[in-house]
Amino acid sequence: MKILVTGGAGFIGSHLIDKLLSEGHEVINIDNFDPFYSHDVKRNNIANHFKYKNYAFFEADIRDQEKLRLIIDESVDTIIHLAAKAGVRPSLVNPVEYQEVNVTGTQYLLEVAREKGIKKFIFASSSSVYGKNKNVPWSENDFVLKPISPYASTKVSGELLGHVYSHLYDINFIALRFFTVFGPRQRPDLAIHKFFNLVLNGKTISLYGDGSSRRDYTYIEDIIDGIMSSLTYSNSKYEIINLGNNKTTKLLELVRLIEKVLGTNVEKIHMNEQPGDVAQTWANIEKAKKLIDYRPDTSVEEGLYKFKEWYLNNHQISVTRE
Repeated sequence: MKILVTGGAGFIGSHLIDKLLSEGHEVINIDNFDPFYSHDVKRNNIANHFKYKNYAFFEADIRDQEKLRLIIDESVDTIIHLAAKAGVRPSLVNPVEYQEVNVTGTQYLLEVAREKGIKKFIFASSSSVYGKNKNVPWSENDFVLKPISPYASTKVSGELLGHVYSHLYDINFIALRFFTVFGPRQRPDLAIHKFFNLVLNGKTISLYGDGSSRRDYTYIEDIIDGIMSSLTYSNSKYEIINLGNNKTTKLLELVRLIEKVLGTNVEKIHMNEQPGDVAQTWANIEKAKKLIDYRPDTSVEEGLYKFKEWYLNNHQISVTRE
C-alpha cells in the first residue's frame, strides 16, 4: 500500500514507519518539526528511513492546506494521522493553537482525503478524551465524555469530524485511542523518559499528587501492532478503538519499578496535582481484540528494561551511580 503518515518524525510515527517500510509499503512522511522538543531528536528518529527507495519526506504543517494538496495525490491508499500539538498540561497554556493544529489541521486532511478519493483514514486519538469517567475500565461505549483539558477536547473533535466525513463521503475512519504509550524514542517530557533522565543524572524527581494516580502504560510495539492491524480492518465505516494494556500501574509503583530496573533508590518530592490531569486511565480492550485481534503482551517492567537499554545507548549521563 501507499500510506501517508503525518507526524512521522515523532515517537509513535517513527516506529510506525520503521514497521511499514520493513513490510514493503510505500510511505510518505509529513512532519513540521514542531519545536515542542528538539529537532535533532526527531531528525535522528527518521535518519534510517532515507535509505529506502519507497520513502519520501516532506517538511510541512498540516494547517497548510495548499501544500497538503500538492503532496497528497490520488495514489495514496491510507492516511494515518498522528500529527498533533501534544500534551495535556501545555494545552492549558495555549489552547487556541491546539485547536488550530489538532482540529483545523485534521479537517484539512479529511478535506484532502475527500478531494483525492482516499477512503481509509486512521486517526490518533487519546485516552484523555474520557476525562472524569469513573466507569473503569473505560469502554468505547461510554458516550458521555467529559474531557478536562483543551488537548482532550481537540481529540474528541477529531473523532467527531471523522464521523461526519465517514457518513457523508464514504471514508473508512478509525479513531485509535492510545493509552500512555512508552518505549524507546518516547518524548522527553513524558514521565518515564523524564524520570530516567533525572535519576540517572543524580537529580530528584517530582511526583504530582500523593502517588496514587494510575496509568494504563502501553508499550510502543503493542501500539504499532494495533495500528498495523487496523490497516486491514474494513467491516464498518466508522470505529473508535481503545489501544491500551488493560492494566493499571500506580505512580508510586512505576517509581518502584524504575528503581528496580536502574538498581538505585530514587529521590522524590511530592507536588500539588496538576490541572487537566486525570486520576487514572484504564482501557477496556475487548473491542480491539474482537475487531483487529489486538493482543498486547509487553508488561510495564519488561518495557522499562527495553527503554533502559535504548536510553543508555542514546543519552549522555553526567552522574555515575554504583
